[in-house]
Amino acid sequence: MPASSIRARVRAEMLDEIKAVARRHLATDGANLSLRAVARDMGMVSSAIYRYFPSRDDLLTALILEAYDALGDAVESADAGADRRDLRGRWHAVCRAARDWALAHPAEYALLYGSPVPGYAAPDDTVLPAQRPPVTLVGILADGLVDGRLAAPDDDLPEPLRADLAEIAAGLFPGLPESLLARGMAGWTQLFGLISFDLFGRLNRTIPHRDAYFDHQTGLMADLIGLPR
Repeated sequence: MPASSIRARVRAEMLDEIKAVARRHLATDGANLSLRAVARDMGMVSSAIYRYFPSRDDLLTALILEAYDALGDAVESADAGADRRDLRGRWHAVCRAARDWALAHPAEYALLYGSPVPGYAAPDDTVLPAQRPPVTLVGILADGLVDGRLAAPDDDLPEPLRADLAEIAAGLFPGLPESLLARGMAGWTQLFGLISFDLFGRLNRTIPHRDAYFDHQTGLMADLIGLPR
């Protein structure tokens, strides 16, 4: 094996190990990562870790990208495994997949949807991975519109909002009515609000039967959007 290939493999393994240690720190310390602490846990001198991640923000970005992609994989796989004509079934499958991933990876979810990390600004390359869950959800609506099983609601949208939504639709779902996109985005924000309330303890001592509550709430979202039963 060429020396360059060996070096590349060793570097990739080291990057993976650094990120694994950093994820453990996320679980115990939150997003307040310290490269020095990660290096110490790995038995490295602090200067060595900077050859792999020049700053804390570079490491945070790597963790954020991996988390977004893992969540995106989960929701897209759930949608692909559902009956394509069962719009409501697809909606529930995607919502449950998002929640299941969050409950299995609470630290990574908190990094994505918790409080902003002080001093950190996410770079542009996080935008597309972050769009995967909402694009999957709104894609269900777009399929229903094309097949004639879903109609655009007759909502009176404020003109500035209509313009914003038209721009989003033009880039992601050409021809999707702004009113339908608005309802899909309402469902998206409520979905992650539900997950956050569950994961961050906002439902403690209030709703003990979380699975039933989640399914009921996502059903209300589907009703709002107009997904057929």
